[in-house]
Amino acid sequence: MSRLAAWHRLGLAELHRRGNELELMHRAMGFATLALVTLAPLLIVVAAADPFGHGGFALWLVDGMALNGRSADALAHVFGPTRKVISTTSALSLALLAFFGMSFASSVQNGYERIWRTAAAPWHHLWRHAIWLIMLMAYLYAQVQTRNVLEGPPRILLSVGVGVLFFWWAPHFLLNRQVPWRYLLPGALATMAGLVGLRGFSYLVFTPLLVTNAISYGPVGTVLVVESWLVGVGFVVYGGALLGRLICEWLGHLDEPPDPPERTARAPTDRGQGPSALRS
Repeated sequence: MSRLAAWHRLGLAELHRRGNELELMHRAMGFATLALVTLAPLLIVVAAADPFGHGGFALWLVDGMALNGRSADALAHVFGPTRKVISTTSALSLALLAFFGMSFASSVQNGYERIWRTAAAPWHHLWRHAIWLIMLMAYLYAQVQTRNVLEGPPRILLSVGVGVLFFWWAPHFLLNRQVPWRYLLPGALATMAGLVGLRGFSYLVFTPLLVTNAISYGPVGTVLVVESWLVGVGFVVYGGALLGRLICEWLGHLDEPPDPPERTARAPTDRGQGPSALRS
């Protein structure tokens, strides 16, 4: 038992060290900021154009944060779509939205590159950012639509299964297939487990906090709570991928992280070529 406890302590210590190297909290805060200025307008516009009127960003937040009653109403009051959104959307607004969206995708890609120590993608692969953003929007919108089709355990299983598939595909696509599929599965499972845990935490903490902040500070208080929750989402997304890499290392599939190719070329070491990062 003592050896097992020591192994767990060493694993958590290594996870903490890698998280510090990655600047995990800093990246999570950047994730939250870009997600708010990207996903909120996009989903609001999509919801305004949706003939079924299923709520868009507000309903996704209500579902993801496990809100109900007054807390859900406070959120819908701030982020609920209106039909005027379509008519007042200008070309400049769309250009800024595209800029923030591509920046958001680039930030997520850079996080995955740091975790897996892969080479940076060339500039002409920016189309991958657009595809990833479209797939993210489709994933989030599909999660909202399932509320009206399924409920209970079937919906939970479907949501978790689709989420695992998305977070399994996303790093493989953004990293230009530099990391094999089998090494990315533990990270996808860890990410979804973290999001489920975050949903439970949100139900216990953010639900009453949202009502209190809405009364005390108005819409600004609601936005601050949402931003805090998005920081948690970013922490889980990057932390889950990092934990997935460590699991692969503990199972012997990966050696210690090598330096990126461009850094190795500039600063050769006495070890020659060094160990291969990915074992066959």
